[in-house]
Amino acid sequence: MEASSLTRRALAYAVVRDWAWWKLPWLLRCYVGAIVAGAFALGAVEAVHTSWRAADAAKFALLLGCAMVSVAATPRIAYLPGQITRDFITVWVLPVAILLPPVYVVVAPFPLLILTQWLVFRGLLYRRVFTAAAMSLAYCAASIAFRALPPSFAGGSVGAGTHALTWTVAVVLCEIIGGRGHSALIGIAIKLADPGTRLVDQLSRKALQAEFTESNLGVLITLVVGVNPVLAVFAVPTWLLVRRFMVHDQLLAQSRVDTKTGLLNASTWEQEAATEVARAVRTRTPLALALVDIDHFKLVNDTHGHLVGDKTLRAVTDALRSQLRAYDLAGRFGGEEFAILLPHAREVDALNVAERLRVHIAGLSVPVRDDDESGPSVKVTISVGVAALEGEPRELADMMAAADAALYHAKETGRNKTHIVSAIAAQAW
Repeated sequence: MEASSLTRRALAYAVVRDWAWWKLPWLLRCYVGAIVAGAFALGAVEAVHTSWRAADAAKFALLLGCAMVSVAATPRIAYLPGQITRDFITVWVLPVAILLPPVYVVVAPFPLLILTQWLVFRGLLYRRVFTAAAMSLAYCAASIAFRALPPSFAGGSVGAGTHALTWTVAVVLCEIIGGRGHSALIGIAIKLADPGTRLVDQLSRKALQAEFTESNLGVLITLVVGVNPVLAVFAVPTWLLVRRFMVHDQLLAQSRVDTKTGLLNASTWEQEAATEVARAVRTRTPLALALVDIDHFKLVNDTHGHLVGDKTLRAVTDALRSQLRAYDLAGRFGGEEFAILLPHAREVDALNVAERLRVHIAGLSVPVRDDDESGPSVKVTISVGVAALEGEPRELADMMAAADAALYHAKETGRNKTHIVSAIAAQAW
């Protein structure tokens, strides 16, 4: 069955007219095609002018093998759909560019990105090929620049004393050429895809930290392998450790959120909500809680399937986030039930927020098919139960009970409603 699936996928890629590349705007399509064609042409030219040696091939096989082990061990969470991801592949491409003839660095990115596509994260194939081609061109330029430097400053070996220092400086300069060139080629593609994109918005502190770490690690591995190629084996654990450290924030966030909706998961929401309730009681500030349930959500799954159900769920949660304040806490409880904590909100404020959410979600229309906005769509409503922290001090459990009673009343009296029940009345249910 698996072999059959792989065969069907390979046959699908073989149908040229079905490639996603053809759906790109013509200018972007031409640019992507030109970069890929340029990489292949450069590889052919360099291959003709290369003096092939068994020692170079063995060194390339060792570096490529270490790189492939590193790629295969990359956590899937390192790749976020729809976002720019630093894959740290250039950490292994740089030593190939410095220590081997340029033809090898033209080839190196392709098997690494194909392996990424196959084992780690399946993105659009033309983007993988374009990224590999851009990397090939940029680091081939770095390789040629390194060889243009005088042997007394750079040369084929690290050397000792002052030469080791100048050799390292030369590697740093070539990493700047390769890294900046690669980023520039990718940046042009992003601007062609969306002229309104501001590339400067990608220069966050975290992104700059990742870029510096990647460049620094590439230089260090190049220096170590330059001393003795076998030492590349010891660079793999270092690469994996640094890679794991760079995705620590993503791993931490994943442990706190519900992966399907992006809201806080139940345990995290309860912990943070309990802290907020205790603070509100201590400071005598108002606070409210709302429980939200999607009406007849099972019917959506039964009628249209779970994929459409998941899409509808995400649409509702996106709507919830868009209507809430930055410091409101929203979490997912169960399949289609959500809890929202509203700090500094009195009873009337909470009712207004809940009603705004109800009306907004009732107006949503979720297309069944992504490629057919005018086709059949799904419309859902929500029922909301509200409880407010006013008067007597109350625990989170008391507020949850009151909001749950209010939600039950809203559902029992027709759904698509907002209702509030006092703590005293909740105890009678």
